[in-house]
Amino acid sequence: MATNTRETTHQKKKHFSTLFPLLSLLTFTSIFFLLSQIRNPSSSSSSSSSIKAFSSIHNFQINNNNRHDSCDYSNGKWIYDESRVSRYDETCKEIFKGWNCIKGNKLNGREVVKWRWKGKGCDGVEQFDVVRFLTSHAHSSIGFVGDSLNRNMFVSLFCTLRSSISDGQVKKWRPAGADRGFTFLTYNLTIAYHRTNLLARYGRWSASENGGALESLGFKEGYRVDVDVLDSTWAQAASFHDILIFNTGHWWWAPSKFDPVKSPMLFFKKGQPVIPPLRPDQGLDMVLEHMIPYVEERARPGAIKFFRTQSPRHFEGGDWDQGGSCQRDRPLSAQQVEKLFSVKNNGTNVEVRLVNEHLDKALKGSGFVVLNITYLSEFRADAHPASAGGKKHDDCMHWCLPGITDTWNDLFVEHLNSIKHRS
Repeated sequence: MATNTRETTHQKKKHFSTLFPLLSLLTFTSIFFLLSQIRNPSSSSSSSSSIKAFSSIHNFQINNNNRHDSCDYSNGKWIYDESRVSRYDETCKEIFKGWNCIKGNKLNGREVVKWRWKGKGCDGVEQFDVVRFLTSHAHSSIGFVGDSLNRNMFVSLFCTLRSSISDGQVKKWRPAGADRGFTFLTYNLTIAYHRTNLLARYGRWSASENGGALESLGFKEGYRVDVDVLDSTWAQAASFHDILIFNTGHWWWAPSKFDPVKSPMLFFKKGQPVIPPLRPDQGLDMVLEHMIPYVEERARPGAIKFFRTQSPRHFEGGDWDQGGSCQRDRPLSAQQVEKLFSVKNNGTNVEVRLVNEHLDKALKGSGFVVLNITYLSEFRADAHPASAGGKKHDDCMHWCLPGITDTWNDLFVEHLNSIKHRS
């Protein structure tokens, strides 16, 4: 009987030893998903309370050169303007096929641009003067650094500027590391897009046969993210461009890209794994903590550094791979916005406000100018490509072109003019 008891005990220990790696992964997974359950105590179900909850992110005011007051574009409403037209059309060759809602036969493809954002206490956002912009920023360079949503904005700016340039006066030219770029020869103005999903360097990781700290916790594969090493695609951008526009966020809250069990994000610092393993949001904080001073130390004298807030997704009825769609044909109401994006509701699109909380904390006290596009974009469930062009899954993350990213650029130029006016 005693022998049987010892054998049973030995079997239990062996069984537990076998399960330990799995238990470690499950624990890490649970922590990851608990992140989405966290709610900021200052959040509220009303739109005004939502703005207060992200006050330093949402509250940006732009000095009006023609008046003594200022406009707060963080709060307002969309107004339909039948006469409003885009400065470029669907023939702009740089528009990615999946974003060309007019060519893709989206039912409201031509209506998307007819809505104008009116900030609180001021007139609607005006379309910037293209020739004045080109003249004012001659002999300079503008760099967009970030994921495909920053490419969305970059293409919008390119197409807008290209509309006033004659053939033969635009040359393709990519600064070091850039995914794409163009120079407007008459003005010697270059704009470029540097693709980077996490800002930091990352790549596939597999367990070593010799073991290690991560292997001892049961990790077999994943993605190594070096929080203190910049992605090579933009490492030189900070010292090259006169104006920089950064973004990050969409890949950090993406279980479909970084599965917390099958392919988790594994963070490294100074070449060594961070133990205990970090949640993705903690990794984001560490990347921003390294990236922001890096840019400020290496930026060109007088360079203007923007960080764009998170662009909202509008999946309803599930995520992109769960039958989610965005088939609305007009902007949401304020009540619908809160229902879709409130942290309290913890819906499919909650990432937008969670990311902004981390950006808010990281950017405080820095020399970055916050380009706030979140709240005004949360209304525009009608402005995504959705199923245009016969997509298998609705694209409720990127934006139609022409479309709302044109307004982002109008605000970007307003900011530049305001900074120039103050200086």
